[in-house]
Amino acid sequence: MHLGNLLCSLLAWLSARSAGGRVVLRIEDLDAMRCPRTFADLLEQDLSWLGLDWDEGGSKGGPHGPYYQSERSEIYNSYYQRLVERGLVYPCFCSRGQLHAASAPHRSDGQVVYPGTCRNLTARQVAEAAKRRPPAWRLRLPEDLTLSFTDGHMGPVTENLPADCGDFVLRRADGVFAYQLAVVVDDALMGVTQVVRGGDLLSSTPRQLWLHQLLDLPAPTFCHLPLLLAPDGRRLSKRDGDQSLENLQARFTPEQIIGKLAYAAGLRPTPDPVRAADLVADFSWDKVPRQDICLPDGLF
Repeated sequence: MHLGNLLCSLLAWLSARSAGGRVVLRIEDLDAMRCPRTFADLLEQDLSWLGLDWDEGGSKGGPHGPYYQSERSEIYNSYYQRLVERGLVYPCFCSRGQLHAASAPHRSDGQVVYPGTCRNLTARQVAEAAKRRPPAWRLRLPEDLTLSFTDGHMGPVTENLPADCGDFVLRRADGVFAYQLAVVVDDALMGVTQVVRGGDLLSSTPRQLWLHQLLDLPAPTFCHLPLLLAPDGRRLSKRDGDQSLENLQARFTPEQIIGKLAYAAGLRPTPDPVRAADLVADFSWDKVPRQDICLPDGLF
C-alpha cells in the first residue's frame, strides 16, 4: 500500500469507530490473476501493524462471507441476470483503442464517455462481430437520467449519467464482473451503511446508486476523501516505492506514520506520533480538507 491507501484506510477506520460502527474488510480481487491471495494476506498484515483492526471480513470471515470478491461470481451473476432479463444489458465490441481514441467523447476531467456505438446493433450484426472478438456487456441507460446525492464530505453531487459517462460496463469480455456491479451487490448483502473511499471514485457513485435502484437494493452513504499528492504535486501510485508502506516500515513506527498522516489530513496540529485508537474521540470529517492534499516536503 502507498500513503494514499493508508490515509483512506485510516479515515475509513476512524469514521466507523467514532460512530460506534463495525469495520468490514472486503478484498476487492475481482481479477484474481492480477490479485493473488498473497497480496490480500500482506494487506491484512499491514493494517494490523498500523493498529487498524476490523470486525469481519478477510481471512477472519464472518456472517456475510465470502469476503473475497473473486469467490462471489455466482452471487454477482444472479443480480446481473435480473438486468439481462429486463433487457437492460447489451454486448459491446468496441476495443480499448476505439474507446480511448482522441476522437471519442471525453469529459472535462479526461474520462471517456461511451457514445453508444454498439447500443442498437441488430442480432445479425452482433453475430458477425462475435466472430471477431468476445463482447463486454453494458448497462443500457435511459436517454435522460440525472442523479443527485449528498456526499458525507464533498457535499452535493449531481450527474447526468448518459452525458457524463454513457452506458457502462457490467461484465468484461473475459467474463469478470465489473467493479460497479460487484460493490453494489456486496454493500447491500454485507449490510454496509457507509463507504469511505478516494475522491477519484466520486464519479462512480451515481452509476452505483442507479444500480441500487434498478436492483432494489439499499444504498449506503458515501464519504469521499481528497487525494494525497506527492510534495511535487504528483498523484501517488504503487510505482512510488519511496512512499510504499514496505519502505516506510524500515524508517518509521506505526505511531509515527499514523501521526504524520493525521497531521496531513488536518486531524492534528502537529505530526507527532499517535496511535490510531487515540484519534477516535476527536475525529470529525469537518477537519479534513475537501481539496487534494499535497504532502509537505520532508514529512515522510
